[in-house]
Amino acid sequence: MKTVKLAALFICGACMMSFTNHVAPAISTAFSLKAITTVQWKTSSVDLGEIPQGKPVTIEFEFTNTGKEDVIIVSAQASCGCTVANYPKEPIAAGKSAKVTATYNAAAMGIFTKNVTVTIKDDEPKVLSFKGTVK
Repeated sequence: MKTVKLAALFICGACMMSFTNHVAPAISTAFSLKAITTVQWKTSSVDLGEIPQGKPVTIEFEFTNTGKEDVIIVSAQASCGCTVANYPKEPIAAGKSAKVTATYNAAAMGIFTKNVTVTIKDDEPKVLSFKGTVK
């Protein structure tokens, strides 16, 4: 009988130990694989003032790659069909400058504000804007 009680006590103790919460120390293995590009824009907003109706105008947004790696522009998307965006398709080396252009058709009279969203590989999109009045 003494052996049965001892065995029962051992089994209960083993069961209680299996419910013990072992918390391992948190080890953070999260890290960013994102390359850091550094693009310095000369300007991100242009005020064209008054422009004549029916005469397209081209706006240039100049930037410099101030990082250590090449910058690759993936796309430049205009906010509407009245604007056509153009961007360099080749990588821009460290220390070099390039331009993103936007050509606005100026067909409709009135005040306007337009955007071009530039997507650079491994970086956040950049919104460039221009505004003015078509007379």
